[in-house]
Amino acid sequence: MAAGYFSKNLLSPAGKGTREYLSNRGIQDTDLIDKFRLGFALDGWRPLKDFFESQGVPLKLVEQAGLIAKTDKGDFYDRFRGRLIFPIDDVAGHIIAFGGRILGDGEPKYLNSPESPVYVKGRNLYGLSKAREAMREKGYAILVEGYFDMITLFNAGITNVIATLGTALTKDQVKLIRRYTGDVVVIFDPDEGGKKAMARSLELFLAGNVQAKAVVLPDNYDPDSYVRTYGRE
Repeated sequence: MAAGYFSKNLLSPAGKGTREYLSNRGIQDTDLIDKFRLGFALDGWRPLKDFFESQGVPLKLVEQAGLIAKTDKGDFYDRFRGRLIFPIDDVAGHIIAFGGRILGDGEPKYLNSPESPVYVKGRNLYGLSKAREAMREKGYAILVEGYFDMITLFNAGITNVIATLGTALTKDQVKLIRRYTGDVVVIFDPDEGGKKAMARSLELFLAGNVQAKAVVLPDNYDPDSYVRTYGRE
């Protein structure tokens, strides 16, 4: 329900700035936007809460799903406000969480759902439901760090790509990848944090009996900006 609500917002007049932002990042294809169910959280404190209330959904359940939070006084408010929304699904394609990117200034740049009864960060990978068949066919997976890295590569026809969910790689994620392929190419950001994350992930892959290669992109490019600059080949 939340994903449908965010999708409608993106297509509404209020989502115009977000649609322009996506277009500027090379995501204009409506089929791609539909495939990843991208959305927009209105910039208000209670629109989503009001929507669920109007649908008769208990707010306690909405809070448990990580979509709303409580003030010290016990009032509910929307967790995601004024953000581009990336629904996160499990291997079967069921939506279990959300990531939100702020469009203007503000912190944090990315906000993710808290863990819940259906969502444990370290046991899921962004885009796996869409990439798993290509991972099997091509015989390897490309692992990136960000939502945009994953979507931009997928949009360029590189469909065996998955992303971590804002945390360091875990043993459970390695096991998840191992179900579909025993080979991984890791492309993390060239900054210090990315290099450290890459070093840690290679150790986990070795321990998990997965062949891993590291790709370091030149000139401070991340996978998203590199593919948009130089193309797929």
